[in-house]
Amino acid sequence: MTGLDADRHSRTELRAAVALFALSFTALALLCAAQRFPMADVLVYRAEGEAVVSGADLYGFTVTGWRLPATYPPFAALLFVPAGWLSLTATKVAFVVGNTALLALLVQLSLRLAAPARAPWHGRGLPVVLAATAAGLWLEPVFQTVVFGQINLLLVCLVLWDLGRPGNARGKGLAIGVAAGIKLTPAIFAVYLLLTGRVRAGLTALAGFAGTVTLGVLVLPTASVEFWTRRIFETGRVGKAWIVDNQSLQGLAARLAHTPEPGVLWLLPAALVSVAGLALARRVYLRQGMDGWGAVVTAFTALLVCPISWSHHWVWCVPLLVLLASVRAGLWAALAVGVVFTARSLWLVPKAGGWDLRLAWWQQPLASPYPVLALALLAAVAARCYSGPGSGSDSAASRSWESTMR
Repeated sequence: MTGLDADRHSRTELRAAVALFALSFTALALLCAAQRFPMADVLVYRAEGEAVVSGADLYGFTVTGWRLPATYPPFAALLFVPAGWLSLTATKVAFVVGNTALLALLVQLSLRLAAPARAPWHGRGLPVVLAATAAGLWLEPVFQTVVFGQINLLLVCLVLWDLGRPGNARGKGLAIGVAAGIKLTPAIFAVYLLLTGRVRAGLTALAGFAGTVTLGVLVLPTASVEFWTRRIFETGRVGKAWIVDNQSLQGLAARLAHTPEPGVLWLLPAALVSVAGLALARRVYLRQGMDGWGAVVTAFTALLVCPISWSHHWVWCVPLLVLLASVRAGLWAALAVGVVFTARSLWLVPKAGGWDLRLAWWQQPLASPYPVLALALLAAVAARCYSGPGSGSDSAASRSWESTMR
């Protein structure tokens, strides 16, 4: 192909990607307008910001017909103050547009962590990002994040941006600490940094998290004491752990055992998965020398062991799909995983009136697709990581990762 033909082909690809993105985003916007999605989490964020401004009890209110309370640390409430500066309609529009932009950024960050120089899309840049964003809007976790007005995409972008920085970058780890200060779950990546030998970055992440706590104490001392001594332990405050919305190990165990309190049936597997998952993430990083698969293993470990991981928390499916697509002969695996995260099977099983706890055995995988897939993924990565050539030492493993995973 001559240079002129290649340039013409690139322009055609870009126009097609722009058209696909415009069509996908327009369809999403029209659906949001037609269905009048309440974007309940936006209402919670606005209420939190208003409570900060007015000096009201941050953890004493509920909003919407679902009686949703504030569940994030006080630092997050400080960040939500601007959500009340616009009208509710304008705020909802800003969240839809902002989350779409964050999805595009997440795709770009995922491509960077997936070593795009070796991937099929190398050199295609913007067309690939636009096309992937257009498709990604309809993944169930991403779609739910948009229509709820959630901040999951922001948190993942903070983590991946930080991990993607050079090891000697000034302040590496700080963005992870800030993400943990907004919503506690990303704190697991500080542990991941420490376990993979990046002590300075891990300590910076912990210091950043401590800084968010300190700021919350200085501005909202009463709310801070209440959150860190009481509210943080009230997992039931977030919602019912046994409903299909919860795609964590606890939700899976509760539905399998047909009990709202699975107890040791959840606690023991969660403890085992947390230890094994972090050990695997460390091993993967040492073998691969990059944060792509290590970050996804860490994230899926956190999503599994958290008491509650709502379906929209699983936006980590985006970097997973990019990583799978970057592996030679991995396109079919990416398509299969994409079907799982698009099918919405958890919403198709009976759930009204407590049916979540009375599901038949064959309905269980449909009700818990994400934890089932995550456990299978961790098992597959472990099988490759521990049985591949050079598995006896980390230095040899790092040299053999290319042949093992690709």
